[in-house]
Amino acid sequence: MGCMVSQLAAKFAFFPPSPPTYQIKKRDDGKLTVVSSSTPSIPIPNADDTSLDVLLIDTKRGNKIVAFYLRNPYARLTLLYSHGNAADLGQLYDLFVQLKLNLRVNLMGYDYSGYGASTGKPSESNTYSDIEAVYQCLETEYGVSQEDLILYGQSVGSGPTLHLASKLPRLRGVVLHSAILSGLRVLCHVKFTFCFDIYKNINKIKKVKCPVLVIHGTEDDVVNWLHGNGLWKMAREPYEPLWIKGGGHCNLELYPDYIRHLCRFVQEMEKLTTETRLKKIRQSLRLHTRHKVSANRCCKVKCWRPKFLCPDCSCRPSCTKCSCQPSCTECSCQPSCTKCSCQPKCLECCWRPSCPECSCQPKCLKCCWRPSCKKCCWQPKCLKCSKPTCCIKCLCWQCCVGTHSGGLDRKEDG
Repeated sequence: MGCMVSQLAAKFAFFPPSPPTYQIKKRDDGKLTVVSSSTPSIPIPNADDTSLDVLLIDTKRGNKIVAFYLRNPYARLTLLYSHGNAADLGQLYDLFVQLKLNLRVNLMGYDYSGYGASTGKPSESNTYSDIEAVYQCLETEYGVSQEDLILYGQSVGSGPTLHLASKLPRLRGVVLHSAILSGLRVLCHVKFTFCFDIYKNINKIKKVKCPVLVIHGTEDDVVNWLHGNGLWKMAREPYEPLWIKGGGHCNLELYPDYIRHLCRFVQEMEKLTTETRLKKIRQSLRLHTRHKVSANRCCKVKCWRPKFLCPDCSCRPSCTKCSCQPSCTECSCQPSCTKCSCQPKCLECCWRPSCPECSCQPKCLKCCWRPSCKKCCWQPKCLKCSKPTCCIKCLCWQCCVGTHSGGLDRKEDG
């Protein structure tokens, strides 16, 4: 049942232009060229343009997809563009040229399986294998690493874009243009993710570890603006979004703010060095570990314990149960308190003496380590009966133990 619903959702998600707007032909030198379907004699672009590479890429699912690679000699970054559901590379070529020049990037665009001159049938799983094959081509053929790559996904293209972005932890950035939360959420407003849903971007956006720019039109009647706003709120590192007032689903490129905001994003990504990214990662790690127990703290008590050193081997022993200071691991000596030379204890695992009769745990008023006699001015108190009197000879609590071997009729010491 879930598979049938998923196939039905795919039919609503993919509308490849029919017939395709371009054709692939092989030149005399063996290189591929693109010609218009309406006028096959006219190549796209001009025959003397060497900035475009036309590629046929094999996917792991056995399809051959068409890709355009546009070079910019001044580029520092590469943009991997995943288009919407009702377009192919022939319609997008002019846009690719403008983006290449204005953003000063190399640009790789591709047609999904079943789109344009690509073989196979369009499906969610095919688009995932398509973008993975294109990324592998960028790595092997053009030497593009993920640190120098920006992923761009428009509409349905946000699905394969976030799929790949969730697997690449060192990406430079991600752009989501009129993106969707999931395929089913476009058709109806549901609050839950079903197993037969497609393009579950709502789950994958949380795994993206690079800056995410969201662009969406406020008057989008195909994918509601709430989709873009939801993705932006759930991004781990959201960039300042662009909400184009009055913008629809397929006309955002016509607004001046679109290219202006996109240029600023690319420029900031160029300045984002490895050192800066590592600094942000360290800051995020500190936030995650702020509430965790530090190595210099005793158990879960948020107070610093004294740092003891073994007098024989100068090691810093710690408790195997809670990281407090029991004994040296090398010579089994007992480290002592730096204030009164008593034995350290742990507040969590009871490394301190207790009353033998009532099991209370009296504290030293001076350093809170162990009870002793009031003769040495520490004044311990029994927590059960609140009487401070003790015997200096046997360290027994008279209030709880009673008469000891020496008797209580003699004069008390202290």
